Amino acid sequence: MWGSRRNRDGAQVTCIACGDSVARSDAREYDKHGDRWNREDKEFEFLCKRCYRDLCHQPRAGLEALLVESRAGHRDRDAFVAALCDRLAEREDSPES
Repeated sequence: MWGSRRNRDGAQVTCIACGDSVARSDAREYDKHGDRWNREDKEFEFLCKRCYRDLCHQPRAGLEALLVESRAGHRDRDAFVAALCDRLAEREDSPES
């Protein structure tokens, strides 16, 4: 009726996991906040279908904040893992968990 949306503009996007360039129609949107349905004022990143299938699709509420608190990407691996474990232990002891 209206025609396929698949090849509307032929745009290419880059997969944030593997770096491959793929057609937008062959990619999946990725929202680091885990809420891809709330689209207002967002710019999405993309994953190729292969990398998207490899993702864990479990809920990740609070994960981004936990990574920021643990200074992911700003310290060496051992210090990051130690900080992450400390934050997780604090959460387990909290009344909300």
